[in-house]
Amino acid sequence: MIKTNTLLALAGAAVLMAGSPALAQAPAAPDAAAAPAAAAPAPAAATPAPAATTEADPESVGDAVGGSGHGDITPISMFMEAGIVVKIVMIGLLLASIFSWTLLLIKLLEFGGLNRKTDQFLEAFRGARTIADMRRVATSDEFDGNPLADMAAAATDEIELSRQAGLNIHGDHADSALLRAQQAVAAVQAGLAARLSGGQQFLASTGSTGPFVGLFGTVYGIMNSFIGIAQSNTTNLAVVAPGIAEALLATGIGLFAAIPAVIFYNYFNTRISAYGTRSDGFSAELINAISRQLDKGA
Repeated sequence: MIKTNTLLALAGAAVLMAGSPALAQAPAAPDAAAAPAAAAPAPAAATPAPAATTEADPESVGDAVGGSGHGDITPISMFMEAGIVVKIVMIGLLLASIFSWTLLLIKLLEFGGLNRKTDQFLEAFRGARTIADMRRVATSDEFDGNPLADMAAAATDEIELSRQAGLNIHGDHADSALLRAQQAVAAVQAGLAARLSGGQQFLASTGSTGPFVGLFGTVYGIMNSFIGIAQSNTTNLAVVAPGIAEALLATGIGLFAAIPAVIFYNYFNTRISAYGTRSDGFSAELINAISRQLDKGA
């Protein structure tokens, strides 16, 4: 009996020793099963969160620097999107350019008509035979306002005034009468320079200051563009280019106004100088003709 119990005890111990690995592994099964469940949220967590962009929206940056930020860039669009100071500069330069071209047309017509009338007057004046004939031609309505006709009228009027004063213009007082006639002609010539130079000062001012006014608009516009760049924290050329282009347009308009003004100024200075030379020649011709008639007693 005792042997039997001993055998049974040994068999039970052997069974316990053989079953212990399975028992040791049994609790691990729930952990392995739980692992996928725990790992399941991983894909969602692994999805990268949208990175915060540090670069601002081009359209908003374009508005900050004064540009449209989209669409075609044309001179009109650049003008419309420019700041108020730059717009004032552009408008002022455009008005100056328009006035310069208007002066060009006016003075071209003035000089064209002036030379034509002068040619006609010289032809009629050289046909006069007496001082009275010279005076009649010079004071006729046909040549009213012509500078050379005014010179002849002033000289012959002075001779006539000396005659009416009872002076012997054909004898003792001929030289003094001729001197007074020369002074009257010189007075008309002095006014001639001022008359023909009308508008020249404006052309000179536009030609000399136009580029600098345009440069002021450019500097102001680029300054605003850089302020917008600093505020938007971007250096994207496509974003900042419209604002800079608007600023540079001011310099372009300044040159557009200044270059024609300088050309017109030099051109009309040449025309004025040529007509001045012509008036000097006529002054000598007029005095010689009057002196000749005084010596003849006509």
